[in-house]
Amino acid sequence: MGWFKQFMGLEAPAGKPQAAVEGALGLAQGRSVSFDGTLKLLLDGASKVIIPPTQQIFSVGTVDLGQSQWLNRYYMDEEDYWLQVHTTGDRDGQVESVILFNYLRYATISSNSELQRLAGPNSDIGLPTYDLDGVQYTREWGTEAGQTELTDLRERVVNPNESYVVEHRAMLYARDTGLTDRREFLLFSVEQDEEGTVSLSASLGISLYPTDLNIL
Repeated sequence: MGWFKQFMGLEAPAGKPQAAVEGALGLAQGRSVSFDGTLKLLLDGASKVIIPPTQQIFSVGTVDLGQSQWLNRYYMDEEDYWLQVHTTGDRDGQVESVILFNYLRYATISSNSELQRLAGPNSDIGLPTYDLDGVQYTREWGTEAGQTELTDLRERVVNPNESYVVEHRAMLYARDTGLTDRREFLLFSVEQDEEGTVSLSASLGISLYPTDLNIL
């Protein structure tokens, strides 16, 4: 297995297994997810998000946003992909949105000066727009005319071996794809694990309908 599972502690020595809790849409650790076969053709030329073959969920992350809103994150066994389901009312409540993310890049941060350069005042993260490979995205969080603060999120992750907390400082961008109710998202996250290791990840996502998923 590769960098993400090593960084997130997903290859830790076996301990007491964590019980899989079924969430919205029937998603849960150990379940498999297949994607509508027409998505690749639909997104061709509209988005660079890759639709993977059938994936098994290895770990589940939960972010309590407060006011009965939740982000449920399902990290696939093939680590390039993860699924986010926003629910309201309860963790397994009403589904507000579903986004499939591809990891674009990841870097371990070794110093505060490097962090400031990559995701601080000297970076483009947090500005009203962000350009990625000639494609412009508009900031979703923050109303400042200039650079805005990253948003704090606390995620509890559970896998078959353990559970742990990851602290995020994140920024979300989006753009219209021209397809009905399908937006493309660019998510940056400065992440710190319980050991104090800091990283910066970038993920590219696309809006899905619940009917785009088949839970096995």
